[in-house]
Amino acid sequence: MSSSSAGAAAGAPSLFRQPKAVWATAFAAVIGFTSIGLVDPILTSIAEGLSATPSQVSLLFTSYFFVTAVMMLVTGFVSSRIGGRNTLLLGALLIAVFAALAGTSDSVAELVAYRAGWGLGNAFFVVTALSVIVGAASGGTAGAILLYEAALGLGISAGPLIGAALGAHSWRYPFFGTAALMTIGFLAIAVFLDPQPKPARKIGLSGPLKALRHPGLLTTSVSALFYYYAFFTVLAFAPFVLRLSAHAIGLIFFGWGVALALFSVLVAPRLQARFGAFALLAVSLVGFALLLCVMAFGTIPMIVTAVIASGALMGVNNTVYTEMALEVSEQPRPVASAAYNFLRWFAGVIAPYAASRLGESSGPASAFLTAAGAALIGGAILVALRGNLGRYGQTRQDASISSVPPIGPILVGLDGSAADRAVLARAVALSRQDGGAVFVLHVRPIEVFGEFAAALEDRAAGRAVVDTAVASLGAQGITAMGEVLEDSAALVPQRVIARANALAARTIVLGTRHPGDLGNLMHGSVADIVGSEAGRPVELVPSVAGEGEAGETALEPRTFAATPGHRV
Repeated sequence: MSSSSAGAAAGAPSLFRQPKAVWATAFAAVIGFTSIGLVDPILTSIAEGLSATPSQVSLLFTSYFFVTAVMMLVTGFVSSRIGGRNTLLLGALLIAVFAALAGTSDSVAELVAYRAGWGLGNAFFVVTALSVIVGAASGGTAGAILLYEAALGLGISAGPLIGAALGAHSWRYPFFGTAALMTIGFLAIAVFLDPQPKPARKIGLSGPLKALRHPGLLTTSVSALFYYYAFFTVLAFAPFVLRLSAHAIGLIFFGWGVALALFSVLVAPRLQARFGAFALLAVSLVGFALLLCVMAFGTIPMIVTAVIASGALMGVNNTVYTEMALEVSEQPRPVASAAYNFLRWFAGVIAPYAASRLGESSGPASAFLTAAGAALIGGAILVALRGNLGRYGQTRQDASISSVPPIGPILVGLDGSAADRAVLARAVALSRQDGGAVFVLHVRPIEVFGEFAAALEDRAAGRAVVDTAVASLGAQGITAMGEVLEDSAALVPQRVIARANALAARTIVLGTRHPGDLGNLMHGSVADIVGSEAGRPVELVPSVAGEGEAGETALEPRTFAATPGHRV
């Protein structure tokens, strides 16, 4: 665990060494993600062009997310039977067809119906794209995930700009443009992406609904439902309040999208590691409610600022809610994700229409204040039912302080990279000095960002890291045992420290950070954080090319004294 991604393969992941299939899928993913903000700049133009009220136009969101929510129960069922490539092609085809049809609409009813078909395609496409990119990647799983994150950020932020640029000429053009671009994506996937193996385990239709019986997953999902009511109020109602040109709305929601993407990928993981999921969500939801109050009573410049700033808090909330939903229960991630998405997307069905109706009947302030109340209710649910959330319901404790003296085994953290050899060699030397046992730990990191998550390595690879190390130590006469754990990449250092405290480890031995590891930018170095926060002796062993037999390293390890660290 010498890098920020404990299970990273040897060498730094590359964002660019990917096959054409990955680039083709990433391009199509960018187009798929543009649908989130594409219509924001043209909502008022649609209302004028079709002689519709804001509440009628808001049905564009209602139909889209109703189909998306329901299809969350079906996408896993379909994908596990026809394979990722076919599911992706089906989704891309539906998006292209229904986006084109949306551009031909002569009434709100037609447009709403075609947006429902678009939502069907998006459900198949977006949920499958991440697994396909990871499965087709050859330049490192972490690099492929970073590429997907880049596609997510680019799509969310570019959507409003595309909508504004094309919508300035006609509200129909953004729909035709999306159809044309997704057609290119469909053809690229068809040409470059080979068929992928079907999952060994098929997902049943009733699995996601049964998963909601788990108190933690249900609590998280219901809380997210209220939060996403506020989310979609900003997305669907703010353009009507601002009453600016398509270009101005496009730029505002471009800023919103950039903030959302950056805080989802770069900021949320670090804040969660520092404060914990429960405290971070509670504070962020309150902050979001305050921004909604600014939107309710502020001037146009204040509303613009609040909308852009809300993107940052939404990025944090989206990432933390996703991780909680995927990890709070014992359900397989695809099943837990489907259950969570089914509930939360219903906020997209309710909020746009409800906010517009409130705005028409009682004024814009009532719509934003209702959304602020929904955000606070989401937080109140987490507080009231925190006992259902397991470790996610706990206030962040200082993991560096342990009441148990360091008298246990030597804890060795391995990440499956070339640095493991030097780390094991140092563990052997320490064990022979005092006869202590060695406990080998490997943490499989899960990358969580926005609404998605992916493992950076498969379970078999993680198990092999530990089994190989234990066998090697045993062959040298060292008493050894091992364990494979799993956690989000941002929380790997805390998991290592917590395991060391539970074992009363006398020393923690890790490799130093990997130079050029992209994960260090996102989460920080596991080695550096553990070294400064563990509150017990830590040795960071450099990886040296051409090192000799076990126990021989060319560089001295860095040693951290057993002093209590500060809160991470």
